[in-house]
Amino acid sequence: MTSPLRILIVGCGHMGTSHALAYQASPDFEIVGLVSRGEVSRTALVARLDGATKIALFDDYVRALETIRPDAVCICTYPDTHADYANKALEAGCHVFLEKPVATTVEDAERLVQLAHERGLKLVIGYILQHHPTWQRFVEEAQQLGKPLVMRMNLNQQSSGDAWRTHKEIMRSMSPIVDCGVHYVEVMCRMTASRPKSVSAIGVRLTGELPPHTYNYGQLQIRFEDGSVGWYEAGWGPMMSQSAFFIKDVIGPKGSLSIMASKETLSDSSDINSHTRTDSLLFHSGKLQADGTFAEADRSMASEAEPDHDALCAREQEFFRRAIRENLDLSSHWDAAIDSLKIVLAADESVRTGQTVLLS
Repeated sequence: MTSPLRILIVGCGHMGTSHALAYQASPDFEIVGLVSRGEVSRTALVARLDGATKIALFDDYVRALETIRPDAVCICTYPDTHADYANKALEAGCHVFLEKPVATTVEDAERLVQLAHERGLKLVIGYILQHHPTWQRFVEEAQQLGKPLVMRMNLNQQSSGDAWRTHKEIMRSMSPIVDCGVHYVEVMCRMTASRPKSVSAIGVRLTGELPPHTYNYGQLQIRFEDGSVGWYEAGWGPMMSQSAFFIKDVIGPKGSLSIMASKETLSDSSDINSHTRTDSLLFHSGKLQADGTFAEADRSMASEAEPDHDALCAREQEFFRRAIRENLDLSSHWDAAIDSLKIVLAADESVRTGQTVLLS
């Protein structure tokens, strides 16, 4: 019988907790250590894990790596640490699950992928929507709408308290359209199966609580080689509107497709479960009859066995397990992570320069 993979979890906040619960529930993983800078988050996570007395606790990542020598590392820290922490884990011979985005620069992301390839190690990036059954169907159905596509998506978050403190910490190194945008840009790339050719973006700082070079609201626009266009909007903070944080639409020559959300989902944009929850897909056919009226009624496709955020994290970790145990080829996974990062970082450049950025 194969021994469980010994895993070290780095970062004990929302994402670290969700992934830790997934590892604990899986017989294929054994949590051997937790690392966090703060004792409060570490203590809170320990309280949720049965048998936590067997888990070593650290406030120093390098010491944890050297002491435990794990098989794998799960990195759920702030984005500006991702490249350094993942590099250290790969250099130590560990497989890595890394929360998105891969890094704060494309060059760092490419170096990590190259290192994983050279060492024969698995590097899995936390693109949670790739594992969501309704989002998978959203992509598949969108591909039947014809070309070009118009893709409209956003994720505005009205945050306060701990959520706002977390957002401000993330924005020290990354804007909302970069941190969250990689998910939705990656979805757009799958829908079109076309190369992006240019990116334009706007952004604004809506609070004096942030340094002058940062911004907490942004909107990007992408043009694809097949003529498709995509729009994504993200804003964080106590000033954000709650009324339009959930827009997921695709329009093509044959009609449109939308992810529909319940009133409960739409009531709290800061709830992490609301960011992935879907209730149904709504298909609208653009076909007309001879008299000019619509030929078909709109069709609703209910979401079945809707996974919550923790269940999606469990699906991500099952993919990580399979990547290691079955030696999966992750080339397309890495390409998607780097391509989406290139696009959102180009959008960030567009915000700062006021110019459209051409993509090679």
